[in-house]
Amino acid sequence: MLYESMLDTVLFARDKWLAPGGLLFPDKATMYIAGIEDGEYKTEKLNYWDNVYGFNYQAIKKIAAREPLVDVVDSRAVVTDACAFKVLDLTTVKKADLSFTADFKIKATANDYLHAFIVYFDITFAACHKPVYFSTGPQAKYTHWKQTVFYIDDVLVIKAKEQIKGKIRSVPQRTPSLPF
Repeated sequence: MLYESMLDTVLFARDKWLAPGGLLFPDKATMYIAGIEDGEYKTEKLNYWDNVYGFNYQAIKKIAAREPLVDVVDSRAVVTDACAFKVLDLTTVKKADLSFTADFKIKATANDYLHAFIVYFDITFAACHKPVYFSTGPQAKYTHWKQTVFYIDDVLVIKAKEQIKGKIRSVPQRTPSLPF
């Protein structure tokens, strides 16, 4: 939801054209984080740089490992519960609110390895006669937003019911002024 910085344009349009008392659809977004076991794909993704059409690009491996990956995550790869770390009221949120640090706490659901964290969001249309929502999470039907994967440097060995605490930080990219 924040990765492409597209929410900025929605907020701009809301502030410029939404009439007082007007409704915005969707009107609420909740962001989640969970942990995944993804060793095979992580290895495949990073080992790609060892031989790119006969050229060694190993120097890029560290950079590639730090880059978020937007991809579909199989729900069977999720090895923790999910934590809602940010709720955005789209009717009132300001662009400055999209830069934040949030604490999270997730619990392992099995004895496994943790290779990455995923972030996804749920959207709510609460102002409808009958509220409607959809999820971009791995447990839900596919959307083009997929999930965002953040690989970690070291593999964590986790045990069922073990808690993992951390912080997630969002710093939007600087974007040029909107042309309208």
